[in-house]
Amino acid sequence: MCAYILIAEDDGMQAELIRRLLVKEGHEAVVVSDGRAALDAARDRRPDLVILDVMLPGLDGFGVCRVLRRDADIPVLMLTARSAEDDLLLGLDLGADDYMTKPYSPRELLARIRIVLRRTLRPVEESPVLRLGAITVDPVRHEVTCDGTEVGCTPGEFAILNAMVAEPERVFSRRQLLEHTRGYDRASTERAVTMHIMNLRKKIEPDPSSPVRLLTVFGVGYKLVEGGALSGDRGPA
Repeated sequence: MCAYILIAEDDGMQAELIRRLLVKEGHEAVVVSDGRAALDAARDRRPDLVILDVMLPGLDGFGVCRVLRRDADIPVLMLTARSAEDDLLLGLDLGADDYMTKPYSPRELLARIRIVLRRTLRPVEESPVLRLGAITVDPVRHEVTCDGTEVGCTPGEFAILNAMVAEPERVFSRRQLLEHTRGYDRASTERAVTMHIMNLRKKIEPDPSSPVRLLTVFGVGYKLVEGGALSGDRGPA
């Protein structure tokens, strides 16, 4: 699986390390060192993935991610030297597909990249259109419609919704949903699933504060139903 990957990293040594790892894996990789250059490069040629450092000069990684999400549906893996949970949640809320804190293992970075690419570059024959009530998920076109209207989802949100539409009424724990979005059972990032659920409710629920489709099963996790709420299951994230 060969992909075109844009690396936005102002640390020259880190950028070159990532570039060499990707080229060795058979990918095409391009490096830029500031936020404005990242946006220009992404507009000149749409990448299959952007590896995005948060602390970029000029326009930081959060600003780049915000613009990328506004203009296109490009998977984003953010890198940062800051470990604050608020930064993690902000990155995911802006639409980042994954978030890694420096220093990181090159092997883990490659594993995360493979997971994102397997999901976003999946062959057509493996991705049937899924439907549950008013919700339709098309993994090939990476499109979601709800009540006849197209809904924009980040890659993480899409991965969760795709998994839940494929198994309606099944109760997923946060850790199980994390496996679909990250591929790792890391308890420190399970709160990210809650953020994705909150964002999905804003997009598919008639009233996000009183969900009737994406339900909380207290003490267990979440489930997706056709539309009717079951007494005792519904609640906030």
